[in-house]
Amino acid sequence: MTLKGEACRLTIYVGEDDQWHHRPLYTEIVHRAHLFGLAGASVFRGLEGYGASSRIHSARILSLSEDLPLAVVIVDREERIREFLSARLDELQIDGLIVLEDVEVIRYAGRDRSSR
Repeated sequence: MTLKGEACRLTIYVGEDDQWHHRPLYTEIVHRAHLFGLAGASVFRGLEGYGASSRIHSARILSLSEDLPLAVVIVDREERIREFLSARLDELQIDGLIVLEDVEVIRYAGRDRSSR
């Protein structure tokens, strides 16, 4: 796949403990993005944060919270991202924040697997 120039970044903020049919929600999102053929997806773990519930989640040693904030970031062409949202994510009924941003892809290249 070639991806360069104008693109779209989808960021989905969820909690680490969020589940979909006994599976981590972030894992379900990444696997659905992969099956859909999107350019790439990554999950980033936050050290501390809060969302619509206004409950602070923290990784500090004295904190009891383990439900840390996660950001699932997916980049592809805008039309593919919008199609993915309606075709694959609507049924997940995600409790969290979902944002779209225009981005410019400078380089998108995979590793040469034959050199391993």
